[in-house]
Amino acid sequence: MDWKEIRGNWVIIPRNPIGIIHFLGGAFVATAPHLTYRWLLEQFADKGYVVIATPFINTLDHSAIAQSVLLNFERTRERLQDSGELRKLYLPTYGVGHSMGCKLHLLIGSQFKVERAGNILISFNNYTAKEAIPLVEQLNSTLAIEFTPTPTETNQLVQNSYQIRRNLIIKFSNDNLDQSAALTKILQNRFPEMVTVQTLSGNHTTPLGQDIKWQPGTSFTPFDALGQWFKQEVYRDLNQLKKSLLLWLNPLAPP
Repeated sequence: MDWKEIRGNWVIIPRNPIGIIHFLGGAFVATAPHLTYRWLLEQFADKGYVVIATPFINTLDHSAIAQSVLLNFERTRERLQDSGELRKLYLPTYGVGHSMGCKLHLLIGSQFKVERAGNILISFNNYTAKEAIPLVEQLNSTLAIEFTPTPTETNQLVQNSYQIRRNLIIKFSNDNLDQSAALTKILQNRFPEMVTVQTLSGNHTTPLGQDIKWQPGTSFTPFDALGQWFKQEVYRDLNQLKKSLLLWLNPLAPP
């Protein structure tokens, strides 16, 4: 896949695009999403979606990050249209987030006027700063260190102001960081029958899985067997995730 850096975003443009994916990753792997989420993002592009992956650095002000990544995304999309690299005047745009990236998409959909065909929220978490950043535990407990908005404020914002009607919530069977349960109730109350929830095999880092190029030696050894088994296990969860995402995006597309 031909990745391009355009105005600080990492972009893939397939030949005949059918939609746009705005991707936001997790807090500590979001600075290079074209590397940390490469396999997953290239699956979207392979099916005809323009991928615009916006890097960000985590700070305590999540509202400011949400505003910044939205501005960067809009600038890049305008640049692609002005340059003729995106010829169609309209392509449906989907927000896809993993972990903290989910919170940012929720804030974007609650605090700014955006047009989205839907959002995919994978392994959502909404921790306090004390829970999310180990260093905070070591600081003076009297210091008021917290994310803006706080977890409670985030839930309230989504409950009152979130505008993206169609949503897919993905959680994994072995993910003790996931906090999708409360979000699911909020979104289902806000948009009944427009919210799909799926639990897949895997864990919090499953979306970060990469292509494992395992080549057995001239003679097949027990070590080679272990390598092949590991590759199959990783790909089983990754492929299940890929199929679920692509089916939700385009239920009528051929498998």
